[in-house]
Amino acid sequence: MTDLVERLVPDVLWVLFRRVVAPTGVIRPQGGGRVRAGDREVLAAILFVATSGCTWRQLPSVFGPAWPTVCRRFAQWSEAGVWARVHRVVLDELGARGELDWSRCAIGSVSVRAAKGLLTGPNPTGRGKSGSKIHLITGRNGLPLSLGISGANMHDSQGLKPLVRGIPPIRSRRGPRRRRPGRLRAGKGYGYNHLRRWLRSRGITHRIARKGVESSQRLGRHRWVVERTVSWPAGCRRLHRRYERKAEHFLAIAATRSCHRRLTK
Repeated sequence: MTDLVERLVPDVLWVLFRRVVAPTGVIRPQGGGRVRAGDREVLAAILFVATSGCTWRQLPSVFGPAWPTVCRRFAQWSEAGVWARVHRVVLDELGARGELDWSRCAIGSVSVRAAKGLLTGPNPTGRGKSGSKIHLITGRNGLPLSLGISGANMHDSQGLKPLVRGIPPIRSRRGPRRRRPGRLRAGKGYGYNHLRRWLRSRGITHRIARKGVESSQRLGRHRWVVERTVSWPAGCRRLHRRYERKAEHFLAIAATRSCHRRLTK
């Protein structure tokens, strides 16, 4: 069991996670009760559920904590914004190492099936079935800098401004924190003049494909990094289809999965 926990939650991820979630005492002041399940074992169980796609009830007992404990703590951490803070800590760590490339960022989205819950809508590319859409901005190396979720019927262009505003101030190897891409590349779905003017007003050089001018055969020349990143849900069964009713829980799994994939690469 120890080997499985260390493989799912390597030391580098555990150290960063401890910056966000402080250790909790296992001794109850009033005495009695059961010993609190370890956070590392619970985090490993959450990552196992996210990767395998199994339900909480199907969680193997090899991790130690019972499935109600894992599910309850996942909900508590999601409500407390732990996953967003972990994502930011990982970005700060990679930025301090100089592993974030801001020179050419890209924006994209991916639609997933969602039976019910908030921020769902009829998918125009999926025969009108209910679904959600994950929006994200990635650096040149494909690491998500900003993530968001909406109904599947929301147009991609409406997610550009919230995503750009949502990029947190990230540490750099030298100089102050940074939160603006040097260049942002986008597909034809973002080709609106008001978006181009808005990006220029923020000092961001844009490269948005023009409708009826540029061929679709060359659009992926520089945007393949975001296309590769949005394909990650296919390898994470819990993101391949949305089962969580609350949108923040689903987005928490996406952020955690991206951090885990980058640190265990």
